[in-house]
Amino acid sequence: MSVSLYGSGQTAIQIVSATNSTSTSTSSSSFVATNLAITITPQSTTSKILIMVIGGGFDTQASGRQIAPTFYRNNTTELTGNSLGFGTLYGGNSQIQGSFNCGFVDSPSTTSATTYTLYLKSNNGGTVIWNAATALTTILAIEISGS
Repeated sequence: MSVSLYGSGQTAIQIVSATNSTSTSTSSSSFVATNLAITITPQSTTSKILIMVIGGGFDTQASGRQIAPTFYRNNTTELTGNSLGFGTLYGGNSQIQGSFNCGFVDSPSTTSATTYTLYLKSNNGGTVIWNAATALTTILAIEISGS
């Protein structure tokens, strides 16, 4: 089954999903891998892959702590292209807990199996946790036909 994206001339070719409730804790200022990953095998080298994370719980553990997520392709290529990841959450006056949904569109230019993994870091050395309290997180990879 494929779904045309209205007015774009592009089609969603396949959708792959996975869930995970394992938490990852870090105080590292370098990105570390979480247990949230998904593998998709693109049907064309011109396809784009939309990666989305839905419902990830986070915890900044105390005031003044900042969590930054990013995606890596095949655990080697950071996709967001900047040292802060594609978004940050900051606990200014107290501990912050909540959910964090995020996404990224990649052009892997391959028909080989490709794995996307969520990574995170602490921007200021304080402990941060992804999937705090074993939140259930879903990761989706959607292949979209190239044009």
